[in-house]
Amino acid sequence: MTPADGVLDRWFATLDSDEPERILDMLAPGFRFSIVFGTGGGAATDFAGSRAELEGYLDQREKGVLTHHVLSRALVGRDELVLGQARRAGAFESTFVASARLAPDGRVTALMIGRSPALDIETI
Repeated sequence: MTPADGVLDRWFATLDSDEPERILDMLAPGFRFSIVFGTGGGAATDFAGSRAELEGYLDQREKGVLTHHVLSRALVGRDELVLGQARRAGAFESTFVASARLAPDGRVTALMIGRSPALDIETI
């Protein structure tokens, strides 16, 4: 796997685009996800479910405001893992980890993302 062909690299690039809903094309049948979205001070929201809940997540998120930057990645069997940062106008917003379990055709069967503004991994 190279940076140009990572599924999660494409996922975040699509999410940051003018058409974030195109990530729905990357989902395998039976897709499940959880996004634990920390906002600081111990507060977090867990967005979880299947395709329908992901559509709801996309509807409520700020479009075109945050950009995702993958800092490192690994592929272990059919699991892809990344460490990255979300930035607002180029400034640190949060560090995130993401894992995707991939179907044989490369679509995402399961996605787990955790993010927190409490740790700027680039300062370590």
